[in-house]
Amino acid sequence: MMASSAAIPFTKASACGNDFLLIDGMHAPADLAAFSRRICDRHRGVGADGVEWLFPAQDADIRARLFNADGSEAEISGNGTRCVAAYLSAEQARDKVVVRTGAGLKTCTLRSRNGSSYEFEIAMGEPQVGDEFPIKLAFREVRGIPVSMGNPHYVVFVNDFAPGWQAEAAEIGRHHDFKYGINVELVTTKDKQNIEARFFERGVGETQSSGTGSCAAAVASMVAKKAESVVCVHTPGGVQSVRWEGQVFLAGAAQLICRGEFLS
Repeated sequence: MMASSAAIPFTKASACGNDFLLIDGMHAPADLAAFSRRICDRHRGVGADGVEWLFPAQDADIRARLFNADGSEAEISGNGTRCVAAYLSAEQARDKVVVRTGAGLKTCTLRSRNGSSYEFEIAMGEPQVGDEFPIKLAFREVRGIPVSMGNPHYVVFVNDFAPGWQAEAAEIGRHHDFKYGINVELVTTKDKQNIEARFFERGVGETQSSGTGSCAAAVASMVAKKAESVVCVHTPGGVQSVRWEGQVFLAGAAQLICRGEFLS
């Protein structure tokens, strides 16, 4: 167990405003959840949506364990995985990075680099899509399409993003129908190739974007005949593209922001 005064090195990265701290697992303290909560605090820590703890892997270039800002562990983040790929590409000059996640192996292919900014396409695997079903909230009923990208999502189509949408999304996320909680996407469709999305993520809250959420939103839109591959997903943090050809491919930017030491 590490001494409480240890300085833990980190790299901060962002994928379309979805920010993560990347930390070598050799520095992992005994309580990953508590430490992740502390370092992700935006007022008393470094600030991030989550921590990607990086460990060696026998069947991949690296293994990533994702802890959300509230200390809960998640299966995968598409954006977080892209940040991990950017980190490894910078460290080892790789143009293809295989990351072992809690949702399996993900292959990240470098499409371009400009300084500390990278663009990767990730093979995200085959989605699991369920039938649309309603859930009853305090003030109304909503209908959504369940999609699994290795983590659970509930996609709700809306005409616009009403003020206070976050409160309703939070209510959906903790609804008793979802035993382990769920990631919520609100989606408006612009045309067959463009949708706009808002995200309320399990263990984090509202995020500027989401990789798996963008995949789920695009897949649900295609299933509902509202969009066709390739779909550009417009988010407050930027645009990602999703193509669905057997499996789903997610493309977007990741930027390495800074390196530092957290005095734990």
